[in-house]
Amino acid sequence: MKDSNELILGNIIKLTRSSEKKFKQGNFKGAIDDKMKANAILKSKSCNEKIIEKYREELSRLYSSKFDLIFDHKLKIEE
Repeated sequence: MKDSNELILGNIIKLTRSSEKKFKQGNFKGAIDDKMKANAILKSKSCNEKIIEKYREELSRLYSSKFDLIFDHKLKIEE
């Protein structure tokens, strides 16, 4: 069961990162498709609360690191 949860979580994270990458490249349809697939997995019966919680943690790491880079860049500009 643990392996299947890790596999599901890995697929969701992979689709989310792929969506972000495609969005940055201007492939908006591909980004939306990947995000829809990730959301479908999250809403499926095979996805439990533990997977959703780990996914939220991964999202916070993914997005907080970007914001930290922006903050750091602003500090360098101000100096």
